[in-house]
Amino acid sequence: MSNDYPGPGILAFCRYDGTGFAGWQRQQNGIAVQQVIEDALSRLARQPVMIQGAGRTDAGVHALGQAFSFVWPHFNIPGRLKYALNDMLGPRIRIDRMFEVDPTFNARFKALSKRYAYAFDLSRFADPLSSRYAWHVPYPVDLDKIRSCLAILPGKKDFAGFQSAGNQMKSTVRTLYSAELLQDGWNGARDNSNLWRIEFHGDGFLYKMVRNICGTLIEIGRGRFPVDFMREQLEQGPPFLGHCAPPHGLALVEVRYNPADYGEHAREIC
Repeated sequence: MSNDYPGPGILAFCRYDGTGFAGWQRQQNGIAVQQVIEDALSRLARQPVMIQGAGRTDAGVHALGQAFSFVWPHFNIPGRLKYALNDMLGPRIRIDRMFEVDPTFNARFKALSKRYAYAFDLSRFADPLSSRYAWHVPYPVDLDKIRSCLAILPGKKDFAGFQSAGNQMKSTVRTLYSAELLQDGWNGARDNSNLWRIEFHGDGFLYKMVRNICGTLIEIGRGRFPVDFMREQLEQGPPFLGHCAPPHGLALVEVRYNPADYGEHAREIC
């Protein structure tokens, strides 16, 4: 292979059930989604293939639209690469779309924004069809309080007060384009009127930021924290003094890119 062209770049979008995985990023203390995908690609390529995810998800967190990029180590991309991968990865991981991009394309650094959704179930008893994908909260929750707190979040702000220890980002300033409370979850039982989700769209998120916000909102809705607690935590910064919601209600819904950044080789791989 020519040194001037290391191989075609590929951008892929996938979904996965995070139950039982140690998160997205490959690690020593458990099986991660990245590891499973890399192992499958390496078997197909017959040599090691490393992938770059658009972002990390913690253990137990799901994805409807995670993105990752990699360089295919041969000149030609197999015509049925997506199908071969899905045969190996299913049913817990599925590749939805794949694009040929420039080899220099990086799924993490080229991402324009991300959308996350956190689902919770306010039923008295947990719904067996959504319990893997929604936090069961069997207590009265004032949804109007949650809406009023969400209204203060959009905009360019320092969200240091909602990050957990272990954040490695240099800047804690992020821009939230929207933060909405919507009826129905991002997955699971569609006939459950007690199923809700909080959806966030922003240019980036800090470590456990969404779970910390959602857990705190639920506690405010239950009356365990005052409504002003949200604004105070946002203004005063760390340490985080709220409540972190469990991971299984969270999903990375979408990663957005500018297709113009895909490069001259851009095309969808069918």
